Amino acid sequence: MDQPRFVIEAAEAESMAQSLALPSVRHLLPALVRPAQALARPPISNYHVAAVGLGSDGRVFVGVNLEFPGLPLHHSVHAEQFLVTSLKAHGCPRLLALAVSAAPCGHCRQFFQELRNSSAIQILVTSQNKQISDVTFKPLSQFLPNQFGPYDLLDDQTPLLLEPHHNALSLTPIISDDNRENHQNLSNCNGFSENDHHNLCNGFSNNSALLKAAAMEAANESHAPYTNCPSGMALMDCEGKVYKGSYAESAAYNPTLGPFQAALIAFVAGGGGGYDQIVAAALVEKEEAKVKQEDTARLLLKAVSPKCELKVFHCSSSTANFCKKAPN
Repeated sequence: MDQPRFVIEAAEAESMAQSLALPSVRHLLPALVRPAQALARPPISNYHVAAVGLGSDGRVFVGVNLEFPGLPLHHSVHAEQFLVTSLKAHGCPRLLALAVSAAPCGHCRQFFQELRNSSAIQILVTSQNKQISDVTFKPLSQFLPNQFGPYDLLDDQTPLLLEPHHNALSLTPIISDDNRENHQNLSNCNGFSENDHHNLCNGFSNNSALLKAAAMEAANESHAPYTNCPSGMALMDCEGKVYKGSYAESAAYNPTLGPFQAALIAFVAGGGGGYDQIVAAALVEKEEAKVKQEDTARLLLKAVSPKCELKVFHCSSSTANFCKKAPN
């Protein structure tokens, strides 16, 4: 197919498993890992990683690693993070199993801890299972014994990563000082105004309200129970398509995924081409947050699409604490 695919609907996945005479969709996962590796973008390491997962709704999701030249390595996106972020973006409530081209690193094993009942997630490492017929899944608990995770820091009613989040944020648009001059200078091809329409440097007519709304939605969906510093990012490509990404914290902090990386995952999974096709960006975060994303987002954006301007909006929470899970 001309268009890379990162999500396979349940009926099609079932049909693919049957056509290969496999006993279940779970057995299909390792067969998809090698072709999925071709979708990775690792220009630094040239080491292609793919993780193919089965969601509780029967859909199959693909995740790959992303690297960004000129940036510190910790800004890279791991294939397992890509996979989990894709499940969240598509509203899949649970990851049942995954096949991955290499054993998950400690970073990714920890990131999985943000999922409910994470120890039961079944993992197959294809480099250790050479034959498609040799399907040996092992629970995450065998890859990461003596876990530390959200159950050490949060109560049982706090939503975890794949569960619905409604952070009760309200938004007031604020333009950072170093952006104000470009905001006022509508002839600057790198900026976009608060007016409904403004021509970007590629000639595209942009509705900035759409970006702001998408970034706000992403902030409200973000998983930030440890710092109470939710944030969301929205990107627009040269065809006017918007991609949003939500901040996703880890109990161990370091595996945390920033909103810009999450938005780039949406861009890649949505069929985006080169990052230079990103022509507008918006970030929503709290103005007085203990953890801020603006400077990091500017650094990332300068590296991947230097002609793209970032516009920042600030939000506040209408409640003292993050919402609890809705009753069943």
